[in-house]
Amino acid sequence: MLKLHRSQYLLLLICAVSLAITLVLTPLSHQTTIASARTSAPELRGVWLTNIDSDVLFNRDRLTQAIARLHQLNFNTIYPTVWNWGYTLYPSRVAQRVIGRSLDPTPGLRQRDILNEIVRQAHQKKMAVIPWFEFGFMAPADSLLAQRYPQWLTTRRDGSKIWQEGTHERVWLNPFRPDVQRFILDLIVEIVSNYDVNGIQFDDHFGLPSEFGYDAYTIALYQKEHQGQRPPSDPQDAAWVRWRADKITAYMQQVFHAVKARKPNCLISVSPNPQRFSYDLFLADWEKWERKGFVEELILQVYRNDINVFISELQYPEVVAAKRHIPVSIGILSGLKNRHVPIQQIQEQVAAVRQRKFAGVSFFFYETLWNLSQEKSSDRQSVFQRIFSAAAARPNIYKGWKSG
Repeated sequence: MLKLHRSQYLLLLICAVSLAITLVLTPLSHQTTIASARTSAPELRGVWLTNIDSDVLFNRDRLTQAIARLHQLNFNTIYPTVWNWGYTLYPSRVAQRVIGRSLDPTPGLRQRDILNEIVRQAHQKKMAVIPWFEFGFMAPADSLLAQRYPQWLTTRRDGSKIWQEGTHERVWLNPFRPDVQRFILDLIVEIVSNYDVNGIQFDDHFGLPSEFGYDAYTIALYQKEHQGQRPPSDPQDAAWVRWRADKITAYMQQVFHAVKARKPNCLISVSPNPQRFSYDLFLADWEKWERKGFVEELILQVYRNDINVFISELQYPEVVAAKRHIPVSIGILSGLKNRHVPIQQIQEQVAAVRQRKFAGVSFFFYETLWNLSQEKSSDRQSVFQRIFSAAAARPNIYKGWKSG
């Protein structure tokens, strides 16, 4: 047995007493947090930041405070929009060349590099930043982009172009045109090349509403590949849906390889609706994207109030299959401008996700976490503090992530 000198016994006694005093004076909740933080398994705790129905991006101080508060509540990932309303939310040479404006001119956004602000502040707090192409191939009908390039727009069978989204009139860029593809790809590569981002994210807007695709360019392309036959008049014709969806999948492959050529460890993240909705209505065949290896993080939007419906959508075969080899998390609706979501519902859905061993959760969207709500902001923040009681690293396939 090792013999200790009297002075060594004294030193050990002092250390033991000091530790005991620390534990007594430290609140139990804090002790638990420290212990949990050291052993907590990786879990995605994300939130989307947008400039739609939200003020968070329009003021530097407000943005700084939001990032600080998210960090305090143990969030670890931010998904900020970077392509919305026909403009970029960062100074873009690509947008300047194509659109004639390098940045969204809206007061509060102009003359700022919001993406740089977010990356710098979030990384200081060890939070990941994955820019989100919120509008994808969609643009406002009156945007400079739509006005400058009317030939880029696709149509329905009757020639109409307007896609009504609430009170807003939108149009859709034709994802089958090489010039449109090049523009979007140039924006993506620009971000990946110029910013220290952890990934890049797309959703259903990286597809196309299935009622579109009857413009002259797409018809000619279809005829070239089908012995002169015109596309079916039914936009939901199975073969016609498949042909268009496969074209978008091929483009997704281009995007994947272009990003990896610039930054191999930049995650390709996709946040779609359930497969049947995405494929049938938006030609976004994310199940095939995932099977081909073009998706490295999947966040499934399950914006449902009924907990039974919510759980059923977590159990679809394509979701279970994806979960076996990439991080699959669940997008939870925290509210909309005109749709309140009680914090109790959020708690229940997070619990359901955890019970089924998904990689984590992300909330749509920041403003409705606690600002845009019928419940007290302080009450909702307290619940999030309990939900994420300890810090956790985000799941990452480049850091040895394994399925639960």
